[in-house]
Amino acid sequence: MNSEILGVVASFLITLLIAIPLGKYLAKMFAGERVWTDFLKPLENGLFKLAGIRPGEPMDWKQFLKAMLTINLLWLVYGFFVLMFQDKLPFNPDGNPGMTPDLAFNTIISFVVNCDLQHYSGESGVTYLTQQIIIMFLMFTSAATGIAAAVGLFKAFRDKTTTNLGNFWEFFIKSITRLLLPLSFIVAIVLAFNGTTASYEGKDQFISLQGDTLNVSRGPAAQMIAIKHLGTNGGGWYGANSAHPLENPSYITNMTEIISQMIIPMAMILAFGYFIRRKKLGWIIFGVMTAGMFMLMIPTISSELGGNPNLTKMGITQATGAMEGKEVRIGPLATGYWSTLTTIVSTGSVNGMHDSTMPLTGAWQLLGMMINGFFGGCGVGILNYFIYLIIAVFISGLMVGRTPEFLGHKVEAREVKIAALITLLSPFLIMAGTAIAAYVFNNHGDADWAVKPANWLNNPGYHGFSEMLYEFTSANANNGSGFEGLGDNNIFWNVATGFVLILGRFLPIIGPLAIAGLLGKKKYIPESAGTLKIDTVTFGLMTLAVILVLNALSYFPALALGPIAEYFSMIK
Repeated sequence: MNSEILGVVASFLITLLIAIPLGKYLAKMFAGERVWTDFLKPLENGLFKLAGIRPGEPMDWKQFLKAMLTINLLWLVYGFFVLMFQDKLPFNPDGNPGMTPDLAFNTIISFVVNCDLQHYSGESGVTYLTQQIIIMFLMFTSAATGIAAAVGLFKAFRDKTTTNLGNFWEFFIKSITRLLLPLSFIVAIVLAFNGTTASYEGKDQFISLQGDTLNVSRGPAAQMIAIKHLGTNGGGWYGANSAHPLENPSYITNMTEIISQMIIPMAMILAFGYFIRRKKLGWIIFGVMTAGMFMLMIPTISSELGGNPNLTKMGITQATGAMEGKEVRIGPLATGYWSTLTTIVSTGSVNGMHDSTMPLTGAWQLLGMMINGFFGGCGVGILNYFIYLIIAVFISGLMVGRTPEFLGHKVEAREVKIAALITLLSPFLIMAGTAIAAYVFNNHGDADWAVKPANWLNNPGYHGFSEMLYEFTSANANNGSGFEGLGDNNIFWNVATGFVLILGRFLPIIGPLAIAGLLGKKKYIPESAGTLKIDTVTFGLMTLAVILVLNALSYFPALALGPIAEYFSMIK
């Protein structure tokens, strides 16, 4: 147990040691200041020239969003057809079939929006070619899209008054060439040298201890797993994701992968403070997010180490904690740590089965995705938190009787309305989706569909409701993890979550950038004695309170029907 605790503490400290200087570097690099990666300028200029892009051309918030949405639409169309006809393309040594239209629809949206919700098993659902020209490609571009959007928001507040959010294409390309590619190369080398598969050979055979002949999938997994975590993507090369022994062979690879998925989300928060020349604000936001992370992590680990009460009633000793769905080489403590981090950021990768965790652990996992503002995914974490900031500024202004201001700009009705709509979007998508699924399951279970609704759930009762709630929550948060007792590869779930995925991704990007663009062009108001200071611990606590109250009011009834009810049914 002591070694497990030491491993978790070491993982967190190493993450901080990397994220802090990385945040400073990102602020300088995106601000156009001199950094050590400037030797890549000729490569970037060549790409800009080839694509006909003028990287220095300023964009207002509408032009910025137009560029972002246009290129993402192109990837949606391109990837959809490639996935459907992948069986006709080369580099398919295992003979994997093409996807059905509904599965291709869900899969391409999922990877374009950085969710990586997989309604297929990685090693059998896609080919080596599509793993790389679709899946890996989109892991880079979706992460770079989120980072570029965040830098656009940074740019709106760097100068006192501006309509220029910077150039989307410049931020997008630099995110890949100067951040994602170099780090992915390093992480892939570490994983490959520690046992993660990295070849292009087809399935291999071996004789098990029981004497059975087994076919084991291989492939260039290390390359994909590196960007899977660095880009907070989460989609696994194998169906079992990072619980698979060839995707995450040892505690060293486990630490490498958990560190990888946190360094950029943490660094982007600090980069915000350094970029707008308000370092204290960046650290206050970082502190609030860290506090929120520990509020979810500590009860999660406690719940997993406490074991399963049903097994305790049977007199079974659980010295190591609740081990169902866990890997012995990793243990419940490190699995609990991972499950918290992977659900507060949008990674969604797993090193143990979330469907097998204790009911209250499931509640914390759900709440982390519902809040979606404690570090979050690459770039989008700060965008989600920005909405909470605007609401906190508005409420604080009402409390002191002053017009709300954010960084010297008046927050007026239009900005508050946008923030309110984005805040209401997530509960609507999650609750409406879950309600429709529950209605169909209960009232049309025998419908003459390819997969009858009555066959969706392997677990009845409270846990079955939690599985449906988790699926829509994960899709809305662009997380991608799941309670895998749910049979989700069918038309209903592929189409329903596909629409939730795309709305849950782009509207929470459009809203914050629109607010930033509207605020940035307003006349700057210098700070005075009556100005509400947002870079204080007091305002940080106010923002945390707003986050907790809003999400408690939005989601407690649903959580009470699922994981909380399941918990009380187990201890009675």
